[in-house]
Amino acid sequence: MRVALAAPVRTLPRGAGLAYEPKFDGHRLVVLRTEEDVVLQARSGRIVTSAFPDLAVAALHLPAGTVLDGEVVVWHAGRTDFALVQRRAAATAARAAVLAQSLPASYAAFDVLELAGLDVRGRPYERRRALLVDLLLPLGPPLQPVPMTTDPELAATWYETLPASGVEGLVIKRLDQAYPAGRRGWQKLRHTDVRDAAVVGYTGTARRPLALVLVLPVGDQTPLVSSPLTGALRAEVAAELAARATSDAASRTASRTAARMPTAGPLATVTAIGLGEVPFHPLDPPLTAEVRHTSTRHPPPEVLRLKTAL
Repeated sequence: MRVALAAPVRTLPRGAGLAYEPKFDGHRLVVLRTEEDVVLQARSGRIVTSAFPDLAVAALHLPAGTVLDGEVVVWHAGRTDFALVQRRAAATAARAAVLAQSLPASYAAFDVLELAGLDVRGRPYERRRALLVDLLLPLGPPLQPVPMTTDPELAATWYETLPASGVEGLVIKRLDQAYPAGRRGWQKLRHTDVRDAAVVGYTGTARRPLALVLVLPVGDQTPLVSSPLTGALRAEVAAELAARATSDAASRTASRTAARMPTAGPLATVTAIGLGEVPFHPLDPPLTAEVRHTSTRHPPPEVLRLKTAL
């Protein structure tokens, strides 16, 4: 199931026929209610049903043949917490059952693609929104429609006040628009200069990476060294490097040890802000990370998340 995408904008679009929704900070998730069961699909196409058993159980109350598009979030201390969503997504099936009790997931649904076996993607967003609300309001949490308004002034208020709740910004859609599967047919306004970057290397060691070497999709694309990774990100990057090493080793001759850590070969160097030339281990092919970066000079890019979990 190919999901709709959103193109970034720098200012709030205004005009007749527009709808505004809060953009929650979670993992994109498609809910498919089949005749027999529930399947949860990530944006990548990966099936993640076992990671969110609480949502799968809740979705059993949907009519068979229903498909929803939305975001899975975890609320903590009055706001959504992306790190906790990552923790849920990475859990084994046994661990997921425990986490579902201590860190219950919520589903912020923003579109309905099929309803009771009927494909409604070709219908206008305004009609799909009405179908979504009628479907989910009687059920209640953890399956909920995201708020929506057609008032740009209220949307501007949301944009200014909701970040304290973990909302990243706004998604803007046309009321007369069909569901733009696989296309950037929507618009998104975010609070920070956040973008995807190619991870072309790392400093430190594979067991304890300290920072990532990034190539941003704008500017002269000179490699940049990120700010130091948090403990959680260090562990996540190390796990990804270990998984890559295992996969690479399995494709080599049987005499190589599949469990060894990656040996990145000769070190390259890159200029880091405040540090000068520093060595790093190249990665080929690169990984992808979401980063916050406001300047090509200072401060260095901040890695928000490694985009591999889902």
